Amino acid sequence: MDTEPFEFIKVLSDGSVERFTPSKAPASLDLYNGYKCKDVTIDPLKPITARIFIPYDPNGNVAAIAAGATTLPVLVYFHGGGFCIGSTTWLGYHHFLGDLSATSKCVILSVDYRLAPEHKLPTAYDDCYASLIWLSQQKQTESWLQNTNLLRVFLSGDSAGGNIAHQVAIRAIRDQKCPVNIAGIVPIHPYFGSEKRTDLEMKQESIDDVKSNDMFWRLSIPKGLNRDYEGCNLERMEVSMTEWRQFPNVLVFVAGLDFLKERGVAYAEFLNKKGVKVKLIETEGEKHVFHVFYPDSESTRLLQKQMNDFIHNI
Repeated sequence: MDTEPFEFIKVLSDGSVERFTPSKAPASLDLYNGYKCKDVTIDPLKPITARIFIPYDPNGNVAAIAAGATTLPVLVYFHGGGFCIGSTTWLGYHHFLGDLSATSKCVILSVDYRLAPEHKLPTAYDDCYASLIWLSQQKQTESWLQNTNLLRVFLSGDSAGGNIAHQVAIRAIRDQKCPVNIAGIVPIHPYFGSEKRTDLEMKQESIDDVKSNDMFWRLSIPKGLNRDYEGCNLERMEVSMTEWRQFPNVLVFVAGLDFLKERGVAYAEFLNKKGVKVKLIETEGEKHVFHVFYPDSESTRLLQKQMNDFIHNI
């Protein structure tokens, strides 16, 4: 008998987990749409894996280097899925990130972290921070990373991945030995919460969304805690003003038809009150993580352009 039925995930009464798996895209060293990609292993024991995307020009040269740049920025991306589902191998993520690499002329490291409920928070935060350490350790030996600029590392992610980007940025600030510099973060439709509902969450038409949302939090939050857990509720995060003064610039995206839109707006307002330089962009007429479902849409192309502008103007 199922104890947590949902179209994307089922936790069975014996504790085993079944996940919906959409179409996947294999990594390929062949040039496609201005990029190449390959899979790497960050930690074989946990395991943590990732996919690297690198931009190339039609002549087979690394795009930005061929155009005269000496180094490329790095964008580390964390997929969404309520901390319970998702993968960089999903077709939508693969195409979105490959095209973003080609558009922004940056190397993208997209991380597959361990998922809840088998690995509850803060495991995702631990795994994703570990990807920064791996990035610095591999720069000299991994040919695809040798032209990267680790002083210009950007963190991004959608939904739960936006939450992770925030948490990893804080860890990078607190770790005095962090080997990379976080130049900015780009949360897309970030996933935060609290025991208190927002106005949108209390609307009748949001009942199904709230139900699934609550399920993801219940599966991912440490046992014995609720949605006021510090990884969920912004107001419960203990961050000093000294740390906030070191927080990187932030570009927050929200979607006009997303029932979590208020959470993203509140996040931007929260950062602004802490003195963080933050910009909020709303994509009107679109739903939650539309860029994953429609990676070739006009709205997705605009989002990629806006991300590119942010990356190259800091």
